[in-house]
Amino acid sequence: MFSVIIAVAVISSIGAALALLLVISERFIADYGECRIDINGEKELTVAGGKPLLDALSAEKIFIPSACGGRGTCGVCKVKVHQGAGAILPTETPFLDDDEKQSNVRLSCQVKVRRDLRIEIPPELFLVKEYACLCADIRDLTYDMKAFRLKLTDPESIDFIAGQYVQLLCPRYKGSGEEVYRAYSLASDPARKDTIELVIRRVPNGICTTYCFDHLKVGDAVKVNGPYGDFRLSDTDAPMIFIAGGSGMAPFLSILSEMVNSDSKREVIYFFGGNQVRDLCYLDEMKNFESRLDNFHFVPVVAVPEKESNWSGETGLVTEAVQRNFSDVSRHEAYLCGSPGMIDASAKLLTEMGLAEDKIYYDKFE
Repeated sequence: MFSVIIAVAVISSIGAALALLLVISERFIADYGECRIDINGEKELTVAGGKPLLDALSAEKIFIPSACGGRGTCGVCKVKVHQGAGAILPTETPFLDDDEKQSNVRLSCQVKVRRDLRIEIPPELFLVKEYACLCADIRDLTYDMKAFRLKLTDPESIDFIAGQYVQLLCPRYKGSGEEVYRAYSLASDPARKDTIELVIRRVPNGICTTYCFDHLKVGDAVKVNGPYGDFRLSDTDAPMIFIAGGSGMAPFLSILSEMVNSDSKREVIYFFGGNQVRDLCYLDEMKNFESRLDNFHFVPVVAVPEKESNWSGETGLVTEAVQRNFSDVSRHEAYLCGSPGMIDASAKLLTEMGLAEDKIYYDKFE
């Protein structure tokens, strides 16, 4: 038995050593020289080979959206690579359907620039900008969520559509030796172009949330790029159901501000779920929106209220609250924002209640 353990340990050590050698050779020995990246047949970049395509483009101020910061876990950073990428990697296949594979769609964080590439990206990404900001205010919302107000300094204004997001650059700090980007929905009023607000929920040991909660201070310089995303209200008069939890509140703050600005008369009922009363936030702001929008109603839902809270509102899962308030949703549109589990459960319920799948719009927080 002891000899088996020794053999396993030796094999594991050899495997680890080989993996380390591959990393070292990739980083320090392999020299891919300069590589050219042809973009849409309109723009050509010359970059140093060896980096992921996502990073190479970012260094040239061409920003591809990535919700996970390039770790290959979100599947958002898709581009078409028509030449030079090599075979699709196993890390990409879970995020690509058959049509995308046939169309040369790849995850830009997984494609290494080792030779000349010919790629295709949506033209609107050329309009994405990097913004230098100052952190103007940090406000506690709950025990694990904060609001960050950023004052734009260069350029000094931003145009975005309510529901979109930006990527925040998390710099190196003590405990983290790498720069990463993380995606956060814009919570601010689109009419206020000199300032943006982000609602961020702490992720235990998360690189960017640790920086935001434990290191970022008022007055610090911050960089973001964007805006990105297609999550936005449709141009119809259909009644709407909003469903969110946690920091999924963020895009709805922006959307409701835009509805006030446009004097919208659309009917909206907004279900916001929390595990406990302490998870609820922006309650005063929601009352204000109710006073300013004729057909808006906010329904906070608490799964398991604390005994001392004296909670008298809706309880249970947010989907259960939806069921209690509606029998037929076939005329509605639904807008969902939050964790994948919450969104999947809500979408399943809504379709069972008669809502067409193409009337369900969502923004999953991976």
